[in-house]
Amino acid sequence: MPEAASEAARRATIGDSEFDRDTAVTRRAPGVHDIDLSAGWTIINAVNGGYLLAVLGRALADTLPHPDPFTVSAHYLTASQPGPAVIRTDVVRAGRTLSTGQASLFQYDDEGREVERIRVLASYGDLAALPDDVRTTAKPPSLPPMEHCFGPEDGPAPVEGSSAITDRLMLKLDPATLGWALGQPSGKGEMRAWFGLADGRDPDPLSLLLAVDALPPTAFEMGLKGWVPTVELTVHVRARPASGPLRVAITTRNLAGGFLEEDAEVWDSADRLVAQSRQLARVRLG
Repeated sequence: MPEAASEAARRATIGDSEFDRDTAVTRRAPGVHDIDLSAGWTIINAVNGGYLLAVLGRALADTLPHPDPFTVSAHYLTASQPGPAVIRTDVVRAGRTLSTGQASLFQYDDEGREVERIRVLASYGDLAALPDDVRTTAKPPSLPPMEHCFGPEDGPAPVEGSSAITDRLMLKLDPATLGWALGQPSGKGEMRAWFGLADGRDPDPLSLLLAVDALPPTAFEMGLKGWVPTVELTVHVRARPASGPLRVAITTRNLAGGFLEEDAEVWDSADRLVAQSRQLARVRLG
């Protein structure tokens, strides 16, 4: 078998990939789902927020009458750890074109008491039913060809602690946003990259919830180091992404009082803006 055909045969598919297995939830009862959070999606000492949002998104998709997340707003209350968790969901409203639900993820402390980690409010619909009319001034990010960009494997780990999530991603960063890795941060709050899953699985609406929170934080390029935990994250999914790698661009315009915002855009291989997000995050100063 030619090498290209062999590589294509090894590509994971939607529904049968590591991402799907690690975000799969088991319905215990109506509105109650169980999951074992995978250590494969950790960064430093905590589970990645985008992975967690995809987990909650899958539980809501199993609860609500519509299939696709349109808008998802999450408040991260305490850091999640790999291991057992329970998700409780409620239907707030079920309409003809949109349904709204809420979900909370809980883990257990050393005394066996439940601790709420994340609380989400989301509206779901059917992306396939949306009209094709697009009127926008947004433009895709300008990125060098993928072969001229750099991944985690090309340099030292950016932070101390676990970087297991990088083994599950195809991440190629724009060299113009990599000054921090060379000890020469630009001072600009920008991060851009080609993005995909390492096993070749194509993107879908749930994986877009991961994509908006999977790049190194813009704080690195602003000369800061260490964990940048998310306080709140809102994602708008605008369309089902086409097959192929995504382009993600993230910017920060204001860091004040130890908090910054990150605005993300995700573009697919058909040059469509398929997701947008804004998050508020804490940074360690000094």
